[in-house]
Amino acid sequence: MNKRNIIVLIGGILFGFGLSYSGMTKQEIVLSFLQLEDLGLIFVLGGAALVGAFAINVLAKYQKKPVLGGEFNPRRRILSWKTIIGAVIFGIGWGLSGQCPGSAVASLGTGNLPVLLGIAAMFVGAYLKVLLDS
Repeated sequence: MNKRNIIVLIGGILFGFGLSYSGMTKQEIVLSFLQLEDLGLIFVLGGAALVGAFAINVLAKYQKKPVLGGEFNPRRRILSWKTIIGAVIFGIGWGLSGQCPGSAVASLGTGNLPVLLGIAAMFVGAYLKVLLDS
Protein backbone atom coordinates (compact mmCIF):
# COMPACT_ATOMS: atom_id res chain seq x y z
CA MET A 1 0.00 0.00 0.00
CA ASN A 2 1.51 3.33 -1.03
CA LYS A 3 1.63 6.56 0.97
CA ARG A 4 -1.35 8.09 -0.84
CA ASN A 5 -3.61 5.12 -0.10
CA ILE A 6 -2.61 5.11 3.57
CA ILE A 7 -3.41 8.81 3.95
CA VAL A 8 -6.75 8.39 2.16
CA LEU A 9 -7.56 5.39 4.38
CA ILE A 10 -6.75 7.36 7.56
CA GLY A 11 -8.83 10.31 6.30
CA GLY A 12 -11.77 8.03 5.56
CA ILE A 13 -11.57 6.43 8.99
CA LEU A 14 -11.50 9.86 10.66
CA PHE A 15 -14.43 11.04 8.52
CA GLY A 16 -16.54 7.97 9.30
CA PHE A 17 -15.69 8.11 13.01
CA GLY A 18 -16.59 11.80 13.13
CA LEU A 19 -19.93 11.24 11.39
CA SER A 20 -20.76 8.36 13.71
CA TYR A 21 -19.61 10.14 16.87
CA SER A 22 -21.63 13.26 16.01
CA GLY A 23 -24.81 11.26 15.42
CA MET A 24 -25.02 12.02 11.71
CA THR A 25 -25.28 8.31 10.96
CA LYS A 26 -28.63 8.15 12.77
CA GLN A 27 -31.46 9.14 10.47
CA GLU A 28 -33.70 10.22 13.34
CA ILE A 29 -31.09 12.76 14.50
CA VAL A 30 -30.63 14.10 10.98
CA LEU A 31 -34.39 14.40 10.46
CA SER A 32 -34.85 16.21 13.79
CA PHE A 33 -32.08 18.59 12.69
CA LEU A 34 -33.79 19.19 9.34
CA GLN A 35 -37.07 19.88 11.18
CA LEU A 36 -35.22 22.46 13.32
CA GLU A 37 -35.93 20.53 16.51
CA ASP A 38 -32.33 19.56 17.33
CA LEU A 39 -29.72 21.95 15.99
CA GLY A 40 -26.68 20.10 17.34
CA LEU A 41 -25.58 19.01 13.88
CA ILE A 42 -25.06 22.65 12.89
CA PHE A 43 -21.77 22.44 14.81
CA VAL A 44 -20.74 19.37 12.81
CA LEU A 45 -21.55 21.07 9.50
CA GLY A 46 -20.00 24.36 10.63
CA GLY A 47 -16.84 22.63 11.83
CA ALA A 48 -16.48 20.81 8.51
CA ALA A 49 -17.01 24.06 6.60
CA LEU A 50 -14.38 25.85 8.70
CA VAL A 51 -11.79 23.12 8.21
CA GLY A 52 -12.51 23.02 4.47
CA ALA A 53 -12.35 26.81 4.14
CA PHE A 54 -9.06 26.88 6.04
CA ALA A 55 -7.55 24.18 3.85
CA ILE A 56 -8.66 25.82 0.61
CA ASN A 57 -7.94 29.45 1.46
CA VAL A 58 -4.96 29.28 3.84
CA LEU A 59 -3.04 26.02 3.48
CA ALA A 60 -3.09 26.10 -0.31
CA LYS A 61 -1.33 29.50 -0.27
CA TYR A 62 1.58 28.24 1.84
CA GLN A 63 2.07 24.82 0.27
CA LYS A 64 3.79 24.51 -3.07
CA LYS A 65 2.12 21.20 -3.95
CA PRO A 66 -0.72 19.13 -2.47
CA VAL A 67 0.46 16.50 0.03
CA LEU A 68 -0.82 13.65 -2.15
CA GLY A 69 0.63 14.98 -5.40
CA GLY A 70 -0.81 16.86 -8.30
CA GLU A 71 -1.14 20.63 -8.37
CA PHE A 72 -3.38 23.34 -7.02
CA ASN A 73 -5.79 24.72 -9.59
CA PRO A 74 -7.59 28.03 -9.22
CA ARG A 75 -11.18 27.70 -8.10
CA ARG A 76 -13.90 28.52 -10.56
CA ARG A 77 -17.02 29.96 -9.04
CA ILE A 78 -19.74 28.76 -11.34
CA LEU A 79 -23.33 28.95 -10.18
CA SER A 80 -25.68 27.63 -12.82
CA TRP A 81 -29.29 26.54 -12.88
CA LYS A 82 -28.09 22.93 -12.92
CA THR A 83 -26.30 23.53 -9.62
CA ILE A 84 -29.36 25.15 -8.04
CA ILE A 85 -31.79 22.49 -9.29
CA GLY A 86 -29.38 19.71 -8.22
CA ALA A 87 -29.11 21.28 -4.75
CA VAL A 88 -32.90 21.43 -4.43
CA ILE A 89 -33.28 17.79 -5.50
CA PHE A 90 -30.48 16.74 -3.10
CA GLY A 91 -32.15 18.68 -0.28
CA ILE A 92 -35.52 17.07 -0.92
CA GLY A 93 -33.94 13.61 -0.93
CA TRP A 94 -32.01 14.41 2.25
CA GLY A 95 -35.17 15.67 3.91
CA LEU A 96 -37.23 12.65 2.92
CA SER A 97 -34.66 10.00 3.79
CA GLY A 98 -32.52 11.64 6.48
CA GLN A 99 -29.33 10.52 4.77
CA CYS A 100 -26.74 12.00 2.48
CA PRO A 101 -24.02 9.99 0.71
CA GLY A 102 -21.30 10.43 3.33
CA SER A 103 -23.44 9.69 6.35
CA ALA A 104 -25.24 6.85 4.56
CA VAL A 105 -22.01 4.98 3.88
CA ALA A 106 -20.80 5.67 7.43
CA SER A 107 -24.14 4.30 8.72
CA LEU A 108 -23.20 0.88 7.36
CA GLY A 109 -20.34 0.80 9.86
CA THR A 110 -22.79 1.27 12.71
CA GLY A 111 -24.85 -1.73 11.62
CA ASN A 112 -27.62 0.34 10.02
CA LEU A 113 -28.25 -2.09 7.16
CA PRO A 114 -31.66 -0.68 6.08
CA VAL A 115 -29.69 2.31 4.81
CA LEU A 116 -28.59 0.07 1.90
CA LEU A 117 -31.92 0.86 0.25
CA GLY A 118 -31.10 4.58 0.40
CA ILE A 119 -27.61 4.02 -0.99
CA ALA A 120 -29.04 1.92 -3.82
CA ALA A 121 -31.55 4.71 -4.54
CA MET A 122 -28.69 7.25 -4.74
CA PHE A 123 -26.99 5.10 -7.38
CA VAL A 124 -30.26 4.76 -9.31
CA GLY A 125 -30.76 8.54 -9.19
CA ALA A 126 -27.24 9.19 -10.48
CA TYR A 127 -27.73 6.60 -13.23
CA LEU A 128 -31.04 8.17 -14.28
CA LYS A 129 -29.34 11.57 -14.51
CA VAL A 130 -26.72 10.12 -16.88
CA LEU A 131 -29.47 8.49 -18.97
CA LEU A 132 -31.35 11.81 -19.22
CA ASP A 133 -28.19 13.59 -20.40
CA SER A 134 -27.53 11.15 -23.25
